[in-house]
Amino acid sequence: MTFLQKLDANKLFISIFLVLLFHVSAIIGIAIGQGDYFLPLTPLNLLLCFGLILWNIPQLNLKDLGALAIPFLFGMVAELLGVNFGLIFGTYEYGANLGPKIWGVPWIIGVNWSILVFATASVAQNISQNKIIRSIIGAVLMVLLDVVIEKVAPKFDFWEFENGIVPLQNYMGWLVVSFLAHLTFQLVFSKYRYVLGSALLLVFLLFFGIFAV
Repeated sequence: MTFLQKLDANKLFISIFLVLLFHVSAIIGIAIGQGDYFLPLTPLNLLLCFGLILWNIPQLNLKDLGALAIPFLFGMVAELLGVNFGLIFGTYEYGANLGPKIWGVPWIIGVNWSILVFATASVAQNISQNKIIRSIIGAVLMVLLDVVIEKVAPKFDFWEFENGIVPLQNYMGWLVVSFLAHLTFQLVFSKYRYVLGSALLLVFLLFFGIFAV
């Protein structure tokens, strides 16, 4: 077996190891006061996670890429409306640690939406075979994760709501947009990866949960 064949055969293990390595390193770095170094690397971390998703999709093709573009577009449109007009999520603005912005919204946020929809859809498809039920489960998981992230986002200079108060509108908006993104995504995509999706979701919860308490 060649090196590349061994790499391919162990890509799930390697992917989970890299996700853990990056996040545990960031947890330790931020905890010892090196947040100014680690937090601006957040876009790189998200790109790594997205790249690992692509690597683990068997026989990746344009249909798969198109499916992953669906939550990217849903997320970016919703975020643009939120940041510029106060619609859907409420009135908020992004900080500096998520990288370059398009009309006030970091483009990496669209990638984050793709990652989260893939991860939560991979978990949901293992629970139900009904696309609507799976979409509801996926959307609820995304809202629960957002509840945790919102406690940390201002401290990390990711984003902050007006007057520092996260409105109920934000969570309702997340639920609706996530459901629509899930439903559309699941009509196209079929190559879910339960183990990788579960690992990504749990690591994200671990990372933000530690700093939320």
